[in-house]
Amino acid sequence: MHLHHTRHGSGKPLLLIHGIGGTSNSWNPILDELAAHREVITIDLPGHGQTPPLPGLNTFYALTDAVADWLRAQHLEGIDCVGSSMGARMVLELARRGTVGAVVALDPGGFWQRWQIQFFYYSIAGSVRLLRAVEPALSALTTNTVGRTLLLAQFSARPWRVPAAVALSELRSFVHTPIFDELLRDLAYGKKQEGAPRGSIRHPLVIGWGRQDRVCFPSQARRAAAAFSDASLYWFDHCGHFPHWDQPTETVQLILSVTGRESATSAASAPAHQAAE
Repeated sequence: MHLHHTRHGSGKPLLLIHGIGGTSNSWNPILDELAAHREVITIDLPGHGQTPPLPGLNTFYALTDAVADWLRAQHLEGIDCVGSSMGARMVLELARRGTVGAVVALDPGGFWQRWQIQFFYYSIAGSVRLLRAVEPALSALTTNTVGRTLLLAQFSARPWRVPAAVALSELRSFVHTPIFDELLRDLAYGKKQEGAPRGSIRHPLVIGWGRQDRVCFPSQARRAAAAFSDASLYWFDHCGHFPHWDQPTETVQLILSVTGRESATSAASAPAHQAAE
């Protein structure tokens, strides 16, 4: 399957994978900075942006298989990857399969338990229903700091600081993703994420987490790190579900460090107080 994608900059390739309801534009807050150092490839996942849905079911694992097939077709196996939310879970799964190189997973989904599953599903489903209802007013709402604060409070620790253009693009893409409802249900209630035993992942792997994440609660970070025991855990202060929104400069520094020549351990320990909780 062809995935709509863009390429920016030059150097060692770096793949960015967005979350549910997002598009390649989700990475705009950090794209130029990354492209100053790397060739950055952004994709629209199936059923998102300019990539059509898959024939049949559009589950998390079906989308992941499609990305893996696309990487093989593009001769990009072993590429360094960064993922956000669902995309972060996807790059973890690709790392588990040995398909990609160094990985930074930002607030991955899939590590919720018990009541957190219901919270994730119903809170996100409710947010999207609200967005669909107010879509004609989204442009006006996102140009206003109060409007951004109300609409993005679940996703950002400082929603009033999210640029209006970023907020509008992301919220509109949530509304216009045709497979959103199907995929959301699968993420919450579908097949669970497998982990990877220690020593099975040979490339640097860092899981980053915002301390104020209200979508994937910080307690889930420990489960993710336990499931992927080769990973280092990195904490973003004053940060919600999207570090590239709330801490863009720090996010770029982490990505370049982890996917460069430094080891994941050294990258995740600077500053040291953020490497462990």
